[in-house]
Amino acid sequence: MTETLRLATRGSDLALRQAETVREALSSRRRDVELRQVETRGDQIPDELIHRLGKTGAFVRALDEEVLAGDADLAVHSLKDLPTEEMADLVVAGVPERAPAGDVVVHPDGLGIEDLPAGAVVGTGSLRRGAQIRAARPDLTVEPIRGNVDTRIEKLLAPGLQAEHERRLIASGEEGALTAEADDGDADDEADDAGDAEAEVDEEFDRTVEEWFDSLSDLERAAMERKVESEYDALVLAEAGLRRSNLFHEVETTRLPREEFVPAAGQGAIAVTASDPDVIEAVRDAVDHPRTRVAVTVERTVLGELNGGCVAPIGVSALVKGEHVHVRARVLSTDGTEEVADTRDLPIRSHATAAAEFAADLADRGADDLIAEARDEAETGGGDD
Repeated sequence: MTETLRLATRGSDLALRQAETVREALSSRRRDVELRQVETRGDQIPDELIHRLGKTGAFVRALDEEVLAGDADLAVHSLKDLPTEEMADLVVAGVPERAPAGDVVVHPDGLGIEDLPAGAVVGTGSLRRGAQIRAARPDLTVEPIRGNVDTRIEKLLAPGLQAEHERRLIASGEEGALTAEADDGDADDEADDAGDAEAEVDEEFDRTVEEWFDSLSDLERAAMERKVESEYDALVLAEAGLRRSNLFHEVETTRLPREEFVPAAGQGAIAVTASDPDVIEAVRDAVDHPRTRVAVTVERTVLGELNGGCVAPIGVSALVKGEHVHVRARVLSTDGTEEVADTRDLPIRSHATAAAEFAADLADRGADDLIAEARDEAETGGGDD
């Protein structure tokens, strides 16, 4: 084991924050850690949706290859991105305590999924979330969205903020385009009416345009500068990602019910991979959280046995309760019209074996057929998400 541990990570803000939590945990055990930023295949194809990237692990393999090549001692991942297949010469050395695992609706006015008007456009980059939204609200329109957490929120906020800015400019008389476009004769005839209307609009605002702009957050100012290509009424995102990006309190959110909107396997958890036995021991001692490891082992076992990867809408959520692990699974068709779902309490002493049996039951009840259909759609480029 090298004196200073080299930790491979993606370069996004969220990935760097996750890596920093691992570095701090190791530093508390007197281990020096330097971060090594690596570009992954998922980073290189920013306009492609995750389930169409060709195979699972689009954000993972490049990092692990750094470890296997000896250029890094360990790598940090969002656990939900980690393939369920065994990794040759690599192990998950540590799983820190999990952040909140559920999904939230992000809406400028804080509306929940049940409050959105029919036809509202909801953005998500997740096949699972898209299917669950369609199942709950078939009257909504689900549209794909990619980018880091802050980028997605900027895309949501941009149209509304830019329209508000335009309104304030017009009300303050700073928008000269309207006067320039008016015919001279029309301007003379309508001058008094326009003046009265402007006075009425001015009364709507208690701040100047400059004061309003100065009151915006950094996130909102970034949204003001963004070119609007698609408009969204709401987003569905992972709560953990918002919290780790320090954006949870910057936007209006509503938690989605976990019974209906079952998270992805491993959502909210971090995985640290390594190959050197001494590094593995150091990481496990510093960061591993036993209850989280048991829960995500159950989730990943179910996902692996179903062989759905990220080509099918599969939600699996587990929670350790005393001597049992309560697990909920939901497998859907991509359009949300069909599903196989169940819950079960698994004995903690044999949680991995019991999770595999649970997955087999789901497969026998039709989950295999739904996953096969989703895989066919992914291979042929079908589906909406």
